[in-house]
Amino acid sequence: MSVLDKFRLTDRVVVVTGASSGLGVAFAKAVAEAGADVVLAARRVDRLEQTARLVEDAGRKALTVATDIADPEQAQHMIDAAMERFGRVDVLVNNAGIGTAVPATREKPEEFRQVVDINLNGSYWAAQAAGRVMNPGSSIVNISSVLGLTTAGLPQAAYAASKAAIIGLTRDLAQQWGVRKGIRVNAIAPGFFQSEMTETYKPGYLESMQSRLAIPRLGDAEELAATLVWLVSSAGGYVTGQTIAVDGGITIT
Repeated sequence: MSVLDKFRLTDRVVVVTGASSGLGVAFAKAVAEAGADVVLAARRVDRLEQTARLVEDAGRKALTVATDIADPEQAQHMIDAAMERFGRVDVLVNNAGIGTAVPATREKPEEFRQVVDINLNGSYWAAQAAGRVMNPGSSIVNISSVLGLTTAGLPQAAYAASKAAIIGLTRDLAQQWGVRKGIRVNAIAPGFFQSEMTETYKPGYLESMQSRLAIPRLGDAEELAATLVWLVSSAGGYVTGQTIAVDGGITIT
């Protein structure tokens, strides 16, 4: 097997949550191009059809599943649907997430809880359901954020707390399931990439962050997706429990 062959995901089954937009679309497209069939999950199921076409254009099969990942029963249904269609789940990408930018003294309890319920709890419910059926050699990647490692000048207590917790969850699942189940669990901490979240930032905010970047530009979604493919492929087979920052250097400044 050549080095490049180690990055192939031929005939594997990958579940991607939050696959209706942004980075989730890039993740789904990349794993399909690497050879995987893809289960696409999101609340906005109508938008999943666009992602499904990208997967099919890459010559792979796609299954769309309407999923509110904050609901444990729906997370379980997502994995059950994958097993019914494909008979296996090799990779879970916990990408679904939301963010707020509310000053801490004004944030309502329901606003804080909603962010934690989707970003953290939803990742756990999905990992639980997938971990029950995954075979040795399978892989989970949780999408954290650089805001789980540093700050970036916005009032994002709920988002930052949930993304820091994802890093702890990643470490714990990696040590629980490594020897016992043969499942690798890692996290990616993206910096600033074009997404629905960055579109809500005030004008000039992203430009103000460039002074903290060693690579002074927004990241390209394909760069992040390439990191995902490495982590879940045999090329990343000795990596577990790690959080990989893909951030243009913001966490070193």
